[in-house]
Amino acid sequence: MHRVKICQGDITQLHVDVIVNATDYGLAVGNGASDAFRRAAGNEFEHACEAIGYCPIGEVRVTPGFRLAANIIIHKVGSAWRGGEHREEQLLASCYQRAMIEAKKHNVKSIAFPAFSCGELGFPARRAIKIAIAEVNSALCQNLLLETVVFCCFDPVTAALYRNQIGK
Repeated sequence: MHRVKICQGDITQLHVDVIVNATDYGLAVGNGASDAFRRAAGNEFEHACEAIGYCPIGEVRVTPGFRLAANIIIHKVGSAWRGGEHREEQLLASCYQRAMIEAKKHNVKSIAFPAFSCGELGFPARRAIKIAIAEVNSALCQNLLLETVVFCCFDPVTAALYRNQIGK
């Protein structure tokens, strides 16, 4: 876990090779996190997202970082919690798996993830965090080039949950 870091703050301000954007199906219209990406990355970002169009849950799409410090943005649609009987955990795991595969394809050394699905999508935070850490750890075993994975949390409670889970 020495390659995994937890921070609290604005993910769009991080100096990493790749930032993962939690977005909705049609990348052109987003939630609060996606709107932060639009403001930070600029108009070119908006046009790139419109060109990509639809992104199914569990899949990812890639754009340049434009005005961000990150060179690449990986966009993924989170899994909304619907009681746990609709493959939510598998879909959330797939988001991490596919993002880590893309990071490996691009030979990056650092990637930052937000706390996927823990906010307005209602996924139980402890469950989502356990999935995130398990999937990242599994991918790190197969990608020695990746030096740093950052879980960037917007609030101190979520950051503490990540720290507690990593400490286990």
